[in-house]
Amino acid sequence: MTVTIVELVRLFAEPLSTAVVLTDIDLEQPGPTILYANPAFTSMSGYAGAEVLGKSPRILQGPNTNRQLTRVIARRLQVERRFHGVLENYRKSGEAYLCEVDVRPIHGRNEEPLGFLAFEREVVRRRGRPAQGAGGRYQPIVSEAHEVRTAWATPTPFC
Repeated sequence: MTVTIVELVRLFAEPLSTAVVLTDIDLEQPGPTILYANPAFTSMSGYAGAEVLGKSPRILQGPNTNRQLTRVIARRLQVERRFHGVLENYRKSGEAYLCEVDVRPIHGRNEEPLGFLAFEREVVRRRGRPAQGAGGRYQPIVSEAHEVRTAWATPTPFC
């Protein structure tokens, strides 16, 4: 039995409360192509999974999305193949929200990158001084399951 990368991601991502988006590896304009988005992504962004298939994650950008940060994201993915940070995205309705994004590559048997997997969650900026630890200036709107972060702590080859 052969399982595609999209089917494999769908199996683990469907029940998660964390938004999960799988893209191809093409970072040139108009950007990577969305291959899969889970129901949590639909809840957060307002876009149905079928609506975003074949489109770039850039559809979530709007007038106040930091363009310099989007260039940093592209550079980090090209060089380091990883990005973790917070940017302002926009829901389908046009409403802005802060989105913490952790993008990681999925590698094939020969360590060639097959796609990027993004874990996304809405966050709010904390008041006062930044907190110490992983949360820093931002805290999640919805409490997240620890297993999502630990499951992808190191890149795993897709067979």
